[in-house]
Amino acid sequence: MSIKILIPIPLRPYTGEQSGAKLTGWTVVGALSNLVTQHPDLRRHLFAEEGKLRSFVNVYRNDDDVRYLAKEATPVKNAETITIVPSLAGGVSACACPTALQSNRM
Repeated sequence: MSIKILIPIPLRPYTGEQSGAKLTGWTVVGALSNLVTQHPDLRRHLFAEEGKLRSFVNVYRNDDDVRYLAKEATPVKNAETITIVPSLAGGVSACACPTALQSNRM
């Protein structure tokens, strides 16, 4: 059985710049565990210390968000795709951008 896992750009430095991997696993967490076995530096970005998938890591089986399926225990079949989508935070506060403050006053 072969499952394709897509690696997002922010996590590629921990996978030797690979954009994807073909692995085995009967569940989402099984496939991701196999991935971090091959790329140990990736583990801390996907899993918390207690071994659960981090809350800010979104995982999709094909087009379905696993949070609305069986979460980490979601089964995967041959030739399915798992996509990892880490939540990103950021932006610029109005205080950090004086021109934004000026334009908001008008």
